[in-house]
Amino acid sequence: MPHRYFTTEVANGTAVLRGQDAHHLARVMRAKQGDTVILCDGKAIEYTAVITGFGEDTVEFTVEEGYPSAAEPTIEVTLFAGYPKQDKLEDIIRHGVELGCAYFVPFFSRYCVASPKKEEQKNVRYNKIAVEAAKQCGRGILPEVKLPLRNFGEVCRTFAQYDIVLFCYECGGDPLHRVLKEAQKSATDGDRLKIAIVTGSEGGFSAEEAENAAKAGAKTIGLGPRILRCETAPLAVLASVMTLTGNLE
Repeated sequence: MPHRYFTTEVANGTAVLRGQDAHHLARVMRAKQGDTVILCDGKAIEYTAVITGFGEDTVEFTVEEGYPSAAEPTIEVTLFAGYPKQDKLEDIIRHGVELGCAYFVPFFSRYCVASPKKEEQKNVRYNKIAVEAAKQCGRGILPEVKLPLRNFGEVCRTFAQYDIVLFCYECGGDPLHRVLKEAQKSATDGDRLKIAIVTGSEGGFSAEEAENAAKAGAKTIGLGPRILRCETAPLAVLASVMTLTGNLE
């Protein structure tokens, strides 16, 4: 399988790759003129590209006509994850990208064990993890990790941006398959359904936070009779959503 790289410099049948990716292709992979790679523009369009030359920190290509990435889901999912301790968020991001998530929004809530610390610095690392995961699994976009929201109130104020918000509550709620089916029925034909998934940290959610989520328009769903860990729940729900919408077939 040809190697995959992301670049926004695609125009008029040519393309340019710069920086670390160009160094990797030219120096590490020892690519030669005439070799073929796949280039992605970060907007779900891919190009079959043939290397035509090398610069000091660039690789140049001719490209065929672009085509839609087959790896991108028919839905756009944003994952709101209660900030976990240790390096659990890294695993959530890495595997969430593989499952098709487009955006990750960590947040702090009442029962979070973790507390804010060097978030700008950590966000740089989180986005690098997302980029590497996107390359590895063949995504056609670069998923983005946002800076964390300071409290659950800030999370609730974003809900109007989505067609449906799935609030995953350890005290139970409606079945996921039924809520998602109703959302798909009400969606406008041809529109890409925008779905938010909200899962908690190790401490879960307070009753007040659950009430506020419902008031803000979220659909409260249950995840069965077992208590899922904070790093398991978001991936389980994401995989279920992708399955129920036909995006793991």
